[in-house]
Amino acid sequence: MPDFFEHPLIKKGKIQARAYQEAILKEAMKNNLLAVLPTGLGKTPIAVMLAARRLEQFPEGKIIVMAPTRPLTNQHFKTFRDFLNMPEEKMQVLTGNVKPSKREALYREKQIIFATPQTIQRDIESGRLSLRDVVLLVTDEAHHSIGRYSYPFVAKKYLEKSEHPRILGLTASPGGTREKIMEICSNLGIESVEIRTEKDHDVSPYVKEKKIEWFYVELPESFLRVSRLLSEAYSKKIEGLRKWRMVGRRRISKRELLHLQKTLISKIKQGNRKAFIPISLVTQAIKIEHALGLLETQGVGILEKYWNKLRSEKSNSTKRMLANKNISQAMNLTRGLLESGSRHPKIGKLCSIVEQQLRKKPESKIIIFANYRSTVKEIVDVLGRIKRAKPVEFIGQRSGITQKEQMKRLGDFRSGAYNVLVGTSISEEGLDIPEMDMAIFYEPVPSEIRSIQRRGRVGRQKFGRIIILITRGTRDEAYFWTARAKEKRMKKTLYDMKHDKKPLKKTGQYTLGDF
Repeated sequence: MPDFFEHPLIKKGKIQARAYQEAILKEAMKNNLLAVLPTGLGKTPIAVMLAARRLEQFPEGKIIVMAPTRPLTNQHFKTFRDFLNMPEEKMQVLTGNVKPSKREALYREKQIIFATPQTIQRDIESGRLSLRDVVLLVTDEAHHSIGRYSYPFVAKKYLEKSEHPRILGLTASPGGTREKIMEICSNLGIESVEIRTEKDHDVSPYVKEKKIEWFYVELPESFLRVSRLLSEAYSKKIEGLRKWRMVGRRRISKRELLHLQKTLISKIKQGNRKAFIPISLVTQAIKIEHALGLLETQGVGILEKYWNKLRSEKSNSTKRMLANKNISQAMNLTRGLLESGSRHPKIGKLCSIVEQQLRKKPESKIIIFANYRSTVKEIVDVLGRIKRAKPVEFIGQRSGITQKEQMKRLGDFRSGAYNVLVGTSISEEGLDIPEMDMAIFYEPVPSEIRSIQRRGRVGRQKFGRIIILITRGTRDEAYFWTARAKEKRMKKTLYDMKHDKKPLKKTGQYTLGDF
């Protein structure tokens, strides 16, 4: 029988005693902490245990738990309610749907508040929320603590106003560079870092095996003809930029193009008329590069939609690009392929994988990640024709699916009405999606954060397979290796920060020179 964490404010037999969680908790009691743990290994129980300890220390204190989305906020409320030995009436979920005057009263009445950071920021700015008595601020998915997001604002105000501040940041993946991790730490006032991976000796006993497989597909000659036309047009735009001495190489990344575009726009705003020609070349190169990416990694259906979007644009730059002989020919070939029923070879491979899995294990639950809504729809349509497959689309609210409908689809998925969940990036982060037998990446993603989040959907309580579809010789391969390199660098940086004898500054404000 496992041992359980014992505390008067935590229900008996609810939180299993795990050495790594208690080690992280011990550090969180002493310092504002960034805890980095793989998905499914119990970040929220650490927050619950810390909440219990802080309320034991400050019985009249208040706690705020923040998460980026309403569903995730509700999820945290349910976890705290189930684990904490205190009346549910002392806890409250607050969203922008609750009237401001009512929120102000609830802040005074309740002891633990669950909310999105945007709601908390608005109520700090308006004076509806006092942070003086808040003894713990939890920021889930702490990798969002950059730029103009609300987390940095709330953390800064909290450290200024609270009489007994303590911050706990939780994430599975803060980012691949030292600069990004340090920015998060600085913005949250973090004083120390704790990281565990699935290979750590105190974590490995709780990790189920994950089998990661790579399935390669080859682009057919019909697709390669379109690719060659687009590549030639793209090369001519880059050559034009070289003549203008805007770039020095024939191979240039999309990031470099976007940076150059931003620089040229700034020059135009300053009145530099010579920048008009190169900005047109850069803009066209970016659009052609995007079209190439859609062809190589998604297929002709989504590429045709992109061509239609460009046809509706009024800019002279786009019109000149579409009039290009190579582009015009590529567009005609795209339409012909679509009308003939051609699909990306990944679709056939995907159908084969899903069909085999459901034949071998009919009760399987499968999640498929894809970058584009159009691709999600195509996958759902095709898988719907497979025996035993019951696919459902899971996309964001901006795409027209309400939060209520999202929750209904997840509920139907849990109950078995569906057995294949096909989603965009919304299905990657935080949501309480049931344990999966298999996760399929329709394409690799260059972000180590998204890659880690996707993988976290399997192997939590049972063995799971992760399958990554890669189109050989395309940016799929580059993105796959990019994410792997970033993840490796991220872990090394975090372990270095954890073991560094020099603590982070107590204010959380430091510079690159401090490391």
